[in-house]
Amino acid sequence: MSGYWIDILAVGFFALEWTVYAVTLEHSAYGRDSLSARMHIYREVWIRRMLDRETRMVDMQMLASLQNGTAFFASTSLFAAGGALALLRSTSEALAVLRALPIDLSPSPALWELKCVGLILIFIYAFFKFAWTYRLFNYVAILLGAMPPAARRDTPEAEAHVIRTTRLFEAAGRHFNRGQRAFFFALGYLGWFVSPWVLFATTAAVVIVIWRRQFASSAWRAMGS
Repeated sequence: MSGYWIDILAVGFFALEWTVYAVTLEHSAYGRDSLSARMHIYREVWIRRMLDRETRMVDMQMLASLQNGTAFFASTSLFAAGGALALLRSTSEALAVLRALPIDLSPSPALWELKCVGLILIFIYAFFKFAWTYRLFNYVAILLGAMPPAARRDTPEAEAHVIRTTRLFEAAGRHFNRGQRAFFFALGYLGWFVSPWVLFATTAAVVIVIWRRQFASSAWRAMGS
């Protein structure tokens, strides 16, 4: 165990960065100014403006496009998990390739298999998030179908329905973001297959990239008040 202390630190750093970023983005005052939070506002705007339209076929088509994107990511996460399982079954071949490199980067078979299992778990987590998002979008579609007609848009029933639909819509977006975040951190996790020191670097790089997209990108500035 003493020989793996740097691997333990690297994985701990990876898990800590993922957790801190997620908590900061979703549960802090700082995160309420993120690009995702700004987009949540327009989900409610969309639902409220639907009340002014009698014909809502375009809205349903837009929601269907969101569902299709979610289904793509869900299937992709399954393929990625299958690839990681194949990598797990090919431990001997993979280690032989690493030993043939000019710099021997091959870990022990047990550590290699542990790395593969971690990657599999990340993609399984992503699949569950995308699958649940797809289900939530189905629920949103049902609520859109049950939207009161434009003639009753000023009633308490319509207001309650808008709030209900918006909250469910926001939940779908939140789980979709979590699934995508798992994909981004999976890319950082791949650094561990090279070296625990590389995992430190790739994890930091992933956090910097996704932080910039949420708080300093051109899209974030475009969505400013």
